[in-house]
Amino acid sequence: MECLQHLLDGSTVPILTAFLLGLLTAVSPCPLATNIAAVGYISKDLENRRRVFLNGLLYTLGRVATYTLLGAVLIAVLCAGASVFAIQKAIGKWGEMLIAPALILIGLFMLFGHRLNLPNFGFSGRGERMGRGGGWGALLLGILFSLAFCPTSGVFYFGMLIPMSAAETGGYLLPAVFAVATGLPVVIVAWLLAYSVAGLGAFYNRMQAIQKWLSRIVGLLFIAVGIYYGAIYFC
Repeated sequence: MECLQHLLDGSTVPILTAFLLGLLTAVSPCPLATNIAAVGYISKDLENRRRVFLNGLLYTLGRVATYTLLGAVLIAVLCAGASVFAIQKAIGKWGEMLIAPALILIGLFMLFGHRLNLPNFGFSGRGERMGRGGGWGALLLGILFSLAFCPTSGVFYFGMLIPMSAAETGGYLLPAVFAVATGLPVVIVAWLLAYSVAGLGAFYNRMQAIQKWLSRIVGLLFIAVGIYYGAIYFC
């Protein structure tokens, strides 16, 4: 993280600065916790390498869509001479407030949702249902997690990225670059799971043997991350 901060301090290229801000956000404690949860969700489909990597891309796509659309609104607000403070305060408040119960509910749904006669939205179910729904779940996670601004990520996005974007020609692209960087660790881990780890025969066979437990493990991971966020916000 110190190395990234050093590169950021010396950067004079807006695109590089946006990318470095995204990487710094990705390795900050709160976003890192959600990225770990995302990796857990993606890895539950380890028997299908293509699906693992695709889910990593869809997760990042959800982040790109959210940060880019939000950035376009905020840049327009700044260019109109208004302040983004009220928007930042509202998103920060509701994002932090909702992320903890949302993660816990998703975790419970992954653990017990198969017992209910409800649509799974990509978060529960087994076999073919999980295969069809997993992509939607990854996309929704990307959208949800991108709105969970903690103080550090809020400073990087609202305090540094958006003012820089509003001052630059073509600044509307910078939030997308930022978003790609925030999801890059998940994409890299998804690629490693899909084309490296999953390709090791003996390990892969063992993973197939415990595949039915992965959804439960991931559900518990979501609950743990939800409790972590709840402890930060409510305590």
